Amino acid sequence: MQMMFQIFRCQFRFRRLCLGKFVENKFVCREVKYTMSTKISLEGCDTFVVLPPLTSGGVIFGKNSDRPRTEVQEIVYFPEKTYSSGETVKCTYIEIEQAEKTQSVILSKPIWMWGAEMGANGSGVVIGNEAVFTKVEDSAEKKLLGMDLVRLGLERSTNAAEALDVITQLLEKHGQGGPCTEDTDMTYHNSFLIADSSEAWVLETAGPLWVAQRVTDGFCNISNNLTITTKIDKMSDAVKTYATDNNLWNGEGEFNWTETFIDGTSCDRQQKGRDLLTEATAASEFSVDDMFKILRNKESGICMTLDSSGSVTASSQVSLLFGDRPCVHWFTGTPDPSMSVFKPFVFTPSVKISHHTVAQDGEKEHNLYKLHKMALTSKPSVVQQLKDMEATCTEESTTFIKNFTDNSVLSELDELFKDCVETEVKFYK
Repeated sequence: MQMMFQIFRCQFRFRRLCLGKFVENKFVCREVKYTMSTKISLEGCDTFVVLPPLTSGGVIFGKNSDRPRTEVQEIVYFPEKTYSSGETVKCTYIEIEQAEKTQSVILSKPIWMWGAEMGANGSGVVIGNEAVFTKVEDSAEKKLLGMDLVRLGLERSTNAAEALDVITQLLEKHGQGGPCTEDTDMTYHNSFLIADSSEAWVLETAGPLWVAQRVTDGFCNISNNLTITTKIDKMSDAVKTYATDNNLWNGEGEFNWTETFIDGTSCDRQQKGRDLLTEATAASEFSVDDMFKILRNKESGICMTLDSSGSVTASSQVSLLFGDRPCVHWFTGTPDPSMSVFKPFVFTPSVKISHHTVAQDGEKEHNLYKLHKMALTSKPSVVQQLKDMEATCTEESTTFIKNFTDNSVLSELDELFKDCVETEVKFYK
């Protein structure tokens, strides 16, 4: 309970600074502007997971979602829900059968689509996806998007292995296809990193084909390339048949997924991410803060900044996963993590999020995005002040969760994310 009070004192300091006068510190953020560009490049997104014994506790997941710079992501929460037999759900493009019951989920999603780039559910499952390009032709026909599959996997699973089954079964039944951005006809296939408190799965697809690799310790990361070679733990029945029928593999020797289906070269950013993970896990004390630093790393290209020439990191997520206590999920909800603030969310029976991260009907920007955009030029030093508070709150909230017991009061975290967002809004105003 003492740690809980420290968290809320931290939040109070946020509010006090917002409502009172404060002295500008000497640090001045570099001035950046939200720019408009017609150049579209979705050669982006990086997803990471680090498992014990390399962490300071729990499984740590992170993702940067790189999207067209004119596209905004909202942070939305949907409670669990029970449905009647025969009901359907309208995804981004197509309607499919609804599950009897869906999990509560928090999602970081482009405003225009039904699906999500990344998110978590109330059972401690997290998923992020990447665009990949393979020798199987992309489909312009409107089917399920990879982002739809992220959301469906979260809504319909209680662990990572179950999420893998949900996604692959829906992929084989309905296929993937259709424009992946609102204003272009760009299409691509998807890879996924799915994790819970005990394991992770890398899932890579080529049209309706797929292979999966299980990860139970160490770390892994995915970018815009295929990574699974001969160590395949699960695969669709049609993979090898397709490969031989289309002269991609002669059917002899050990089957290599990447060698057979990759279209293009390896992703330099994926290797740089792996190098960063290797360095950061050397002492086997990898932390949430270490994941923040990787997602904010500009030299590697993992953090696609507001002044970059192509895509921008539209939103970021970091999650700390436990099997015997609540999980914590941090989201920015604003672009460029080097200029944004991670805010914690914990699933509770009566959790609330802020309306500032959800776009109003017909709008393409939510209020937090608008205020963040203006503050980067009008109040650049505020970003550093918020980051200082982010560090304190992250440390205290992480410690609280690690020390969580049956006597801890989870309801005290009902408005944690909401309070942090609304404090950030006050700073920007």
